[in-house]
Amino acid sequence: MLKLDEIQKRLLREVADLHEVPEGAYNIRSNSKSAGRQSTANIEIVPKTDVSGLEIRIKPGTKHESVHIPVVMTESGLTEVVYNDFFIGEGSDVTIIAGCGIDNCGNQDSQHDGIHRFFVGKNSRIRYVEKHYGSGDGKGKRILNPVTEVYQEEGSTVEMEMVQIKGVDDTTRTTRAELAKDAKLVVRERLMTHGRQNAVSIYEVSLNGEGASADVVSRSVARDDSYQKFDAKLIGNAACNGHTECDSIIMDHGRILAVPGLEANNVDAALVHEAAIGKIAGDQIIKLMTLGLTEQEAEEQIVNGFLK
Repeated sequence: MLKLDEIQKRLLREVADLHEVPEGAYNIRSNSKSAGRQSTANIEIVPKTDVSGLEIRIKPGTKHESVHIPVVMTESGLTEVVYNDFFIGEGSDVTIIAGCGIDNCGNQDSQHDGIHRFFVGKNSRIRYVEKHYGSGDGKGKRILNPVTEVYQEEGSTVEMEMVQIKGVDDTTRTTRAELAKDAKLVVRERLMTHGRQNAVSIYEVSLNGEGASADVVSRSVARDDSYQKFDAKLIGNAACNGHTECDSIIMDHGRILAVPGLEANNVDAALVHEAAIGKIAGDQIIKLMTLGLTEQEAEEQIVNGFLK
């Protein structure tokens, strides 16, 4: 494994909660190179030969194992596109930890675009965690444009935790999913923007099989002069259940756009969208200030609790 400097180690802690080399299967990518890779008896990680990226193959019946595939970038001006494919065998139950951290102290933009495709076998279950983080005092932007594609076979379950709390200047996060019979998708997005940052979240979920269900919920905070867009579309092609929700706090001069999309192509498709955008209630701030907090401290407490 390549030696990582203190900035790279800090980024790994932020995006993957890694304080040391993880147990199990992993691939750590640093400045467009592999800093370390390990497969296990049940999880094989193989570099692609035609494009930059990996194939991660998980054997049928694999349970209680994990895969870490974090990315860190500390070189200003670095731009990369990475293609990772996950093949999850039937009856598996695994956790996949991804995420990207960019520290840019230069004047050029740094950008990572990760395209992840998940082929989820029958009756398998995965928990996928993707965290994005930016730091550095340079004028160059920190840009992240993840694309996630999920193809779920019958009876499979996918739980996704998508987090971006700090430091990313521009991002377009695109998630597409196709669900077969009795497949279940649960997405929890947490997002905060500040300064002049822009964040666009796009979800398109096709419920193709009878009994398929999706629950996509986003919680976000837009501060300063930042902009957010939440664009979620559910397509019911069978007797299914789908729910999307956007719950946002707007502060300062922030702007938020919520775009609901429901398409029912079956008489038994039950689809629901909810959206709420508003400022922090004054009585919440006053209540905390009576406990000794300043107004700014009270706002921070409310925001932190909201994004948990």
